[in-house]
Amino acid sequence: MKNIRNFCIIAHIDHGKSTLADRFLELTGTITEREMKHGQMLDTMDLEQERGITIKLQPVRMKWKYDGEEYILNLIDTPGHVDFSYEVSRSLAACEGAILIVDATQGIEAQTLANCYMAIEHDLTIIPVLNKIDLPAADVEGRAKEIEDALGIPASDVIAVSAKEGTNAEEVLKRVIERVPPPKIEDGETKALIFDSVYDSYKGVVTYVRLVKGELKRGDKVKLLNTKADVEVLEVGYFKPKYVKADKLECGEVGYVVTGLKDVSEARVGDTIWKSKEVAYEDAQPLPGYKKVTPFVFASIFCAEGDDYPMLRDALEKLSLNDGALSFEPEQSGALGHGFRCGFLGLLHLDIVQERLEREYDLDLVVTAPSVSYKAVMKDGEEVDVESPSGLPDRATIEAVKEPWVKVEILVPKDYTGGVMKLLQDGRGVSKGMQYLSEVRVLVEYEIPLASIVVDFYDKLKSVSSGYASMNYEFLDYRVDDLVKVDMMVAGDIIPPLSMIVHRKDAHSAGSKVAKALKELIPRANFVIPIQAAIGGKIVARETISAFRKDVTAKLYGGDVTRKNKLLKKQKAGKKRMKMVGKVNVPQEAFMAVLKR
Repeated sequence: MKNIRNFCIIAHIDHGKSTLADRFLELTGTITEREMKHGQMLDTMDLEQERGITIKLQPVRMKWKYDGEEYILNLIDTPGHVDFSYEVSRSLAACEGAILIVDATQGIEAQTLANCYMAIEHDLTIIPVLNKIDLPAADVEGRAKEIEDALGIPASDVIAVSAKEGTNAEEVLKRVIERVPPPKIEDGETKALIFDSVYDSYKGVVTYVRLVKGELKRGDKVKLLNTKADVEVLEVGYFKPKYVKADKLECGEVGYVVTGLKDVSEARVGDTIWKSKEVAYEDAQPLPGYKKVTPFVFASIFCAEGDDYPMLRDALEKLSLNDGALSFEPEQSGALGHGFRCGFLGLLHLDIVQERLEREYDLDLVVTAPSVSYKAVMKDGEEVDVESPSGLPDRATIEAVKEPWVKVEILVPKDYTGGVMKLLQDGRGVSKGMQYLSEVRVLVEYEIPLASIVVDFYDKLKSVSSGYASMNYEFLDYRVDDLVKVDMMVAGDIIPPLSMIVHRKDAHSAGSKVAKALKELIPRANFVIPIQAAIGGKIVARETISAFRKDVTAKLYGGDVTRKNKLLKKQKAGKKRMKMVGKVNVPQEAFMAVLKR
């Protein structure tokens, strides 16, 4: 037990977590040189390899000799993007220490701070590492001082490494053994925390666990305390990084348990595997699991071919069991047919889910523009969740509408601070402070509505900062504001899928933008088609598609002007009748183009 170390690697995206993990695997002889040729051993998904980002946490066990003793090092590689911070929080709960990596060329970024504070909350020992010292732009002393000023970690404790070349990787492992405490030994009943679970087509549900008390071995009869499922352990083992069978898992170890369950929902992440002869099941207390994540960004997913709907449902069910942050519920659209309203943690999360559905399940999808969830405060004081604008109750029955607000932290060079602050203020942001982390880098803190940053804010931020700014955000609360529902009407008929909830001062510009797009996409008819954006009965924006006009006076070759006027009057009356009975069919291509705007 005293020779076990459980730790994870945390950092901002693209600061070299997975590359350093590869050096550890090489150094400890966990994988062969032949296997190492593929690189990024812990990024097992094709999508991770292609994009160069980590999406799923990945555990691995390494054995290493130090000072004449053999140590078991359980490492969990974590994602770096803010959208996957849920994966990071699960990893931290299974560890006693964390290696915090900072890029020596870029310094501390927004997600570095967020992950570090999360590790401090879990009471983990933090080992600071400066990576990419082999690059000409690396500033080791300046960045170490930045870490000391921002996080209070002495600059002398920072280890300078090059994960690509393997420089000083051994020093980091030595520091892990010296500084990170071994797991606490606890006897009595057996308890294991499930920090991830996957479905294997041969083994059934495989749970990734951290043994907190007791031991687990094949044949044990165990119970899951939250789902109340009875399970017989079919196999236990650890990751190297592939599955390796073991006789048993002991207190403090990280490994996997094959449960034989056919449904991943019975072995939810955060549940407790329990067994005891002394303690009755009724008296058993589950381990503190993970708080249920609340999705902030919503988008509707439809199949381009209606026949694929059952496949989409099955694919989302399988994906959501492996990804606890994804939520979905059925939705019906008159324009796009049957689909699902899905909740995500952010835009990258949405992008990754869409790509996985299309690749892994061979689906052709239509995904609507992302939006956020609102709360309608009814006249009787009750609050109703509103996940799509068309679901907002009647205006006469509601007192107010609440929208989600987030705390945004942006790290930016001081020369670009003005542009970033203007961008935040344009999105109704409220300044909460500024902090100089060094002579040239500023941490800007704002509170801002989530709707203002959910679509193209990140692109605008990169544009105004020449690509130097980094951003992290966390949910605060729901706040009342002057929010209105804007309905889009074509020829007097409301089109529900195109409704939107916006701030009153933005209603004209938002409605005008959609109206202009529809004007280009809806084909002309023999009568005038008005396209209007309305708040209740008030029109705030309008575009008009002019009618086809037949020249009814072409056959006239002279005579009195009254003959011409008579024909034009007759044509006008015909168009009026046609307008009363004619219906405008909005083509599906128009819906797709506007919804993807």
